[in-house]
Amino acid sequence: GFRFDTNDFIAAIKLKEDRDISIRALNQLDWRIFLSAAALLFSSFIGFDSIAQAGGEARNPGWTLPRAILLAIFSVGSFYILFTAAVYHTVPWSFVAEEALVRDITAPGLLGIVLPAEISAAIIAGAAIALINDLPAMLLSVSRLMFAWAADGIFPSSIASIHPGRKTPVVALCVAGIMSSIGVLGSHWAGDFFLGIDIMVTSMMVNFLLMCVTLVMIPKINPDIAQKIVVFKNRLVQSFIGWIGIILLLGFLTIHTFKDLTSEVSAWYFRSTPVYLIVMTIASLIFILQYANLKNQDVNISERFTRLPQE
Repeated sequence: GFRFDTNDFIAAIKLKEDRDISIRALNQLDWRIFLSAAALLFSSFIGFDSIAQAGGEARNPGWTLPRAILLAIFSVGSFYILFTAAVYHTVPWSFVAEEALVRDITAPGLLGIVLPAEISAAIIAGAAIALINDLPAMLLSVSRLMFAWAADGIFPSSIASIHPGRKTPVVALCVAGIMSSIGVLGSHWAGDFFLGIDIMVTSMMVNFLLMCVTLVMIPKINPDIAQKIVVFKNRLVQSFIGWIGIILLLGFLTIHTFKDLTSEVSAWYFRSTPVYLIVMTIASLIFILQYANLKNQDVNISERFTRLPQE
């Protein structure tokens, strides 16, 4: 992208598609659009909420996992900033905005107008390989969550079934794969890939918000685990990080939800917020029923949920 500029792009699209485009100046910054984009960037950092599930297999996880997360945020963020700068160095922002209103666009597709075909193919191949590499990790994290819920008794016990030969949580893996496939197919049939992205962004922001609330409340709820925090041991620093996260995430979540509910769609189910709320309502009902069942069985709730299970 840095090899070309907007004039090269305008000339190339005129040659390839016989289209005349012009560069519009940005008169003023629309903070609603800017903050909406900032909220959407949460989808770029998927996985940090599930990586802690590997803590049992990591050496000194209380110290190594936070360092790994900070390193990943810095490296991934730096790459995204560099890549975005390269794209917009060549492709006019106004062209990107106009195209995004009528179709799903990709950076390789935009840069392919000026890049040689073999380089565009290499970029797409790299992106495909990266996405394929994400699938096992995502299935692993989601199936582990479901397995843990079932083992704790707040999800149907059948989810915790182990394959007799392979010793894998086969039911949890299959259910996670089926649910993911339904989400992909639903977004495809809706004709909007970003419907799935918006649902994911909402769920991630709620998830991170609950993590920040936990950081603020954990000394009162579970002091034993709170004392084991290795990074930023100072309680004032922990509270500051937690409250800053709560405020920022509530702001981003409000903006993201408002943008979703005020967007023009042909049917209500093309909005991410109602779909997310329906799924969370069903999940909450399952939790309430299972939790009540545990109480009826005289299970020591405090003992079960305040102590980490043995690995």
